Amino acid sequence: MGCCLNDAPYVIPIHYFFDGKHIYVHSLPGRKIEMLRANPNVCLQVDEIKDEYNWRSVIVFGRYEELTAVAEHDTALAMLFRHMPHLTPVEAGMNRQSVQSIVFRIKPDQITGVCEQWSE
Repeated sequence: MGCCLNDAPYVIPIHYFFDGKHIYVHSLPGRKIEMLRANPNVCLQVDEIKDEYNWRSVIVFGRYEELTAVAEHDTALAMLFRHMPHLTPVEAGMNRQSVQSIVFRIKPDQITGVCEQWSE
């Protein structure tokens, strides 16, 4: 995922879940969240690569929307953990009392894709 603040781009890997309408992400507080709060424009690139001749890639341009309502936050976080049961122990063991996990969604404005597929 890429974001930008003051003409300085920042790109980081993320865990995400797409529900068909929004892309849901969780994070700990830090540089990424500070940047997204200041500039909500975001770009996400996802790829699936078999080899250099067989791959596909999707790019999403959208807007950051932080989920601050407790019920919405907790529902989205539970959905993320349900669809990604192999998260690291730190992420899977988080609770609201010990670490304030931030949950946000990306509202897509534009989705594009490209692929390469060669037959043998």
